[in-house]
Amino acid sequence: MKVLVVGGGGREHALVWKIAQSKQVKKIFCAPGNAGIARLAKCVPIGAADIDKLLAFAQKEEIDLTVVGPEDPLSQGIVDQFEAAGLRIFGASRKAARVESSKSFAKAIMEKYGIPTAKGQTFTRLAPAQAYVKQMGAPLVVKADGLAAGKGVIVCSTEKMAMDALKQIMVDREFGEAGDQVVVEECLVGEEASFLAFTDGKTVLPLPSSQDHKPVFDDDKGLNTGGMGAYSPAPVVDQYLHERIMNEIMIPMVKGMATEGCPYKGVLYAGLMIDRDKIKVLEFNGRFGDPEAQPLLVRLQDDIVPIMEAVIDERLDACRLTIDPRASVCVVMASGGYPGKYKKGLEIKGIDAANRMRDVVVFHAGTSAKGKKILSQGGRVLGVTALGPTVDAAIKKAYQAVAKIDWQGVHYRKDIGKKALVRMQAVPRVGIVMGSDSDLKVMEAALGVFKKFTIPIEMTVASAHRSPERAATYAATAKERGLQVIIAGAGHAAHLAGVLAAHTTLPVIGVPIDSSCLQGMDALLSTVQMPPGIPVATVSIGKPGAKNAAILAVQMMALNDESLADQLAAFKREMAAEVEKKAEKLALYR
Repeated sequence: MKVLVVGGGGREHALVWKIAQSKQVKKIFCAPGNAGIARLAKCVPIGAADIDKLLAFAQKEEIDLTVVGPEDPLSQGIVDQFEAAGLRIFGASRKAARVESSKSFAKAIMEKYGIPTAKGQTFTRLAPAQAYVKQMGAPLVVKADGLAAGKGVIVCSTEKMAMDALKQIMVDREFGEAGDQVVVEECLVGEEASFLAFTDGKTVLPLPSSQDHKPVFDDDKGLNTGGMGAYSPAPVVDQYLHERIMNEIMIPMVKGMATEGCPYKGVLYAGLMIDRDKIKVLEFNGRFGDPEAQPLLVRLQDDIVPIMEAVIDERLDACRLTIDPRASVCVVMASGGYPGKYKKGLEIKGIDAANRMRDVVVFHAGTSAKGKKILSQGGRVLGVTALGPTVDAAIKKAYQAVAKIDWQGVHYRKDIGKKALVRMQAVPRVGIVMGSDSDLKVMEAALGVFKKFTIPIEMTVASAHRSPERAATYAATAKERGLQVIIAGAGHAAHLAGVLAAHTTLPVIGVPIDSSCLQGMDALLSTVQMPPGIPVATVSIGKPGAKNAAILAVQMMALNDESLADQLAAFKREMAAEVEKKAEKLALYR
């Protein structure tokens, strides 16, 4: 089959690179492409937003599948036009692409369908927006409603900055029509993560987590850019949060879009802010991220073409993704001065040397060719991407490859992936042991509590009956590994907590799992009836037991941790406030 990829950046190079691996594909075209893409596809001198010319080209060449990379053609309706002409195309329709092209539209959908996001309002006039800024107070985020090449989001630490941002967008029209409306919202705190998924409007098939680095300088300093690097997986999104993101954000958004009459088909991107146990949506994008596409696509082991066709045909439920267990890191090499003014046409050296490294791919973003020379042609020029057995190893390999490449004034961040390393170095304070991995659904109730109190944990499986030696060894070595409490979840004849308690001086809390026909009563009795000298605490059965076990563990640790004690006091106040709110609601029915 013949494939046309629309776009000419690093994301599109990664897409072409992945599509070229498909046995179904005989020829690839890319419009307009770049110097790196030209090695894998025939570049066509048609701009990504020139839909009429792209359509004419696709008809003339009898293209079997068109894949759209950037947001502009999607927002202008390229998918609608191609489909009307009977051509197969992968991407969101014009109506669906509004999740990115109109921040006010996306916010309205989120609010209607209960998807967590920042508190805020949309304005078309300057005076009401200014009044809202004074009402909310700083810090705030001011966003141009439309597409602004990733630069229309301004984080404001003071009211004056917010007022200046409003003037910049609504009066000075720095972002053109994108500033016809502005969204002013609260400034969320936490750690950002990117979550992407294929969807055919019904089924949501998630890719691994990733994390972008927007500011131009190390330690997230300087102006925002299109992205200075990314890595996958992002440890801030563990399995617990992954499930919640799917159930609280991705699936509700896809269902909501379908209900609103604009079913979403393509890649849905959620930019998230994660703060302890809270997840909120910063933004939705209607396509692969750039640079997130690069580390994600090198981890995707499947042929991407059948997945894209399944999205088009609405049969994604028959697909599964195979992901390389290794980590991947992309370091963006940019022109000096970016995201401001920068020079073009500078010769780049060392790309081939970097590409010869094992498990390294140099994706081109802003490049052109002059004879055998590769020249810089944009702000973000290259995305040096590497695989490694760990995030740390992938980071080291990516920077080894970066060191082989050079041109005048080249700039890149030197801390891509640093947040992952810091998070992974945290020493677990609580161990959660389960009799079976089927107990995870119950024990997730404990995970949420530990997220809330930012207590690092470790989880494992050990059986009191099938692997008693493993359970005993785990308990005997727990204290020297830094653990302070062990929580054991088991069903049926739940002897796991007792086995662990017999081999450690740490406090052990047992969670009876309601997995039997006796609804956990057998596990409860087995857990509490310990021999003298082998104490095990037990609070309740199932998910309530897991949650209470975690709170009890926090209370134990808070005895010698003032910070935890303060958080516990705040937690108790929050629970009391929730009860007051419910009481106020009921009072309305008098």
